Amino acid sequence: MIDGSGGLRIGAGCDIASGVHIYTHSSARRCISGREYPTVDQAAVSIGDRVFIGANAVVNMGVTIGDEAIVGAGSVVTHHIAARTVVAGVPARVVGHVDLSDPSNPQIIGEAPA
Repeated sequence: MIDGSGGLRIGAGCDIASGVHIYTHSSARRCISGREYPTVDQAAVSIGDRVFIGANAVVNMGVTIGDEAIVGAGSVVTHHIAARTVVAGVPARVVGHVDLSDPSNPQIIGEAPA
């Protein structure tokens, strides 16, 4: 499910797996206010080049995902993700980074838990 109503950029060479939801709007504040809040909030999503988004991940409005990042399956992305960063979880958090020093053999390097 891809919503581009608030603005959406998907870079070159991305893989977006089945069941991914990308949102560029939210009607939550409008709903809970009994429509007193008059608008549907919108904020663009920008997905860089060669980004992998795993199955059933959710990308919330206003998020930027940098080039060559990996979003793990089932993750919920609520904040910007730097280029070549690996995130996973709910909410998505950094779990590693991408090493492309040898592009013919890319490596995913994990980080120790904080």
